[in-house]
Amino acid sequence: MTNHTTNLIEGQDFIVFDGECVLCSGFFRFMVARDKAQRFKFATAQSPLGQRLYSDLGLPTHDFETNLVVTDGVIHQRLDAFAAAMRRLPGIWPALSVCKWLPRFIKDPLYQAIARNRFAIFGRSETCMVPDAALRSRFLPEGF
Repeated sequence: MTNHTTNLIEGQDFIVFDGECVLCSGFFRFMVARDKAQRFKFATAQSPLGQRLYSDLGLPTHDFETNLVVTDGVIHQRLDAFAAAMRRLPGIWPALSVCKWLPRFIKDPLYQAIARNRFAIFGRSETCMVPDAALRSRFLPEGF
């Protein structure tokens, strides 16, 4: 991993999501609406930063199979990423982090089935969304 990436991961909690995936962008909007403390910063997978992170992790850089959620310097993928994000929200949302404890032989195929079919089920945007100035301030440098 590059020094820039390592410093970023150690410095803050953030989520990298596919900006063209309707489901992934919905997760982003869900998190923005519920993260009142603004704990998370964001980046799209298509951004220069997102591309570096996926590449550094040996993940595909065009067909994004997972969102990335970084908390306390740890990179989470697939259903564990969802669980990590839920643990950081106030109210009842941390209860959804229980999915982290599902056996890998159940949660990985479940996640992969949804990820493989997300465009067929939820659709795809032709372009990444364009945030207003207030929302753009929640993105990491080079994250959009």
